[in-house]
Amino acid sequence: MQQSEYDRARARVQALRGFSMHAITYVLVNLMLVVINLITSPDDLWFYWVTFGWGIALAIHAYAVFGSSRPFGPEWEERKIQEELDRNQGR
Repeated sequence: MQQSEYDRARARVQALRGFSMHAITYVLVNLMLVVINLITSPDDLWFYWVTFGWGIALAIHAYAVFGSSRPFGPEWEERKIQEELDRNQGR
């Protein structure tokens, strides 16, 4: 049981790290794209398309990591496992 808790904690930390790296990469790359766009073609702004599209992906990633209302997430799974164990012990 203790190993299972460790595995869940490790998975959570890896998810947080993955999101942090995604967010940092998003900011740095988009800053670079803004600079490139403004230097090469300031009359034709295209960087916001990349920023918007990637921003949607980043928002989905954030929801997957921080969203607490996932219908079939780990909390739901643990609750259902406990319900099954309780029901089987009652037999």
